[in-house]
Amino acid sequence: MIEGFGNIFKVPELKKRIIFTAVALVAYRIGSHIPTPGIDAHALSSFFDQVGGTLLGFFDLFSGGALRRLSILALGIMPYISASIILQLLAVVFPPLEKLSKEGEQGRKKITQYTRYGTVLLSAIQAMGIAIGLESMRSPTGEVVVPVPGWSFRLMTAITLTAGAIFLMWLGEQITERGIGNGISLLIFAGIIVRVPEAIVNSWRLLSTGELKALSFLAILVLMVLVVAGVIVMTLGQRPIPVQYAKRVVGRRIYGGQSTHIPLRVNTAGVIPVIFAASIIVFPATIAQFSKHPWMQAVARALSPTTVIYTLLYGAAIIFFTYFYTAIVFNPNDVADNMRKYGGFIPGIRPGARTAEFIEKVLDRITLVGALYLAAISILPEFLITTMNVPFFFGGTSLLIVVGVALDTVQQVESHLLMRHYEGFLKKSRITGRLG
Repeated sequence: MIEGFGNIFKVPELKKRIIFTAVALVAYRIGSHIPTPGIDAHALSSFFDQVGGTLLGFFDLFSGGALRRLSILALGIMPYISASIILQLLAVVFPPLEKLSKEGEQGRKKITQYTRYGTVLLSAIQAMGIAIGLESMRSPTGEVVVPVPGWSFRLMTAITLTAGAIFLMWLGEQITERGIGNGISLLIFAGIIVRVPEAIVNSWRLLSTGELKALSFLAILVLMVLVVAGVIVMTLGQRPIPVQYAKRVVGRRIYGGQSTHIPLRVNTAGVIPVIFAASIIVFPATIAQFSKHPWMQAVARALSPTTVIYTLLYGAAIIFFTYFYTAIVFNPNDVADNMRKYGGFIPGIRPGARTAEFIEKVLDRITLVGALYLAAISILPEFLITTMNVPFFFGGTSLLIVVGVALDTVQQVESHLLMRHYEGFLKKSRITGRLG
C-alpha cells in the first residue's frame, strides 16, 4: 500500500489532478470562513447551539459549519443536490425529461444545464428566506442576530449567499473535470472531515478531566473501527446475477458467447435515503422551534433526536426512501430489455418479462438488507452521541458520506495507476467501483 501511494507522484497527470483537487478544497475551506456582512457572529453561533437537532443543524453539517458562521458559502452544496434530486424525480413522471435522460451525452448535458438553472433558483429562494429569518432570530440570552435589519440587508445577504452557492457548484464541477473524484461529494466530505481535529481535542479533554474513562474510550475506538468496517463491507457489497450472451454471426464475424454478470449493489440508493429521511423528520421540529404555542413545543420535544418516536420514525423513513429511491435509479424492465436486445439471458430464466421479474425479486431482497443497514448505521452513532453522550466522531449520515466518498476517490486513483501499469493500493484484490 505504501508503494502504491508513492506511485501516485510518478504519474504526472494524476499528480496534477490531486494537486488541483487539494487547492480547490483549500479555497472552499477559506471561503467557509469569510463572513457575510451585517451579522452578529456570537449571537448566531449561540442560536445554532440551541437548534442543533433541527433542519438548520442538518444543513450546517453539509455546509461544513459555514451556515453556523453565515459565511459567503453558507448555503453549501445543498441547493445543487436538491436540484439534482428534483430532476431525477421529474424524469420518472415527466416523459420528455425521461426521453432526454436516455439520449446519451447530449441528453446528460441538457439535464446538467437544467440542474444549474434549478440550483440558481433554489439558492435565491433559500438565501432570501434565510435573510428574512435571520432578522427575527435571537440568541438564548436575547441578543439580536441582525443588528441593522431591512431590505438593504436582505438583498445583500441574498445576493451574497446565492453567488456563494453558484461558486461551489462551479468548483465542484471543476474538481470532477480536472481533479480526482466526484467534486460535489468531495466538497461535502471536506466539510465533514474538518471536524475530526475538534472531536479529537474534545475526547482528549474528556480523558484529561476524567469525564471519560480510558477503558470506555478504548471501547469507543473499537466500536468505531467495527462500524467503519461494516460500512465499507456493505458499501462494496454486491449480488452478482450471471448473464450468458448467445453467439451471433454478423457477416464473417462471431459476436457474443461470453458470460458476465449484473452487479446488484446491496445499497443501491447510497446515502440519499438518509438525507431524505433526516430532512423530513427534522422539518416539523424546525418549524416548532420558531413557535411558542404549547402544542408546537410538544411536537418539537417529541421529535427531538433523543426520543423513541424520533428513532422509530427516522428508521421507518430510511427504509421507505431506500425502496423508493432504488425504484427510481434502477429499472429492472430496462435492464431486461437491453439484455434481450443484445442476445443476453439469465440461465434458467426466460428473456423479457420473466427476467425483469427475477431481477426485481432479487433486488427487493437485497434492498431490504441495505435498508436495514442504512437505518442501523444512521441510528446507532446518533444514539451514542445524543443519548449516551459518547464522543463518537461522526453521526450516521456523516459516516456514510465520508466512507463512500473515500472509497470512490481511492478507486479512481487506483484506476489511474493501473492504466499506466503501476501497482495500485491493493495487490491481491482490487477495490471495485460503486455504481451511481
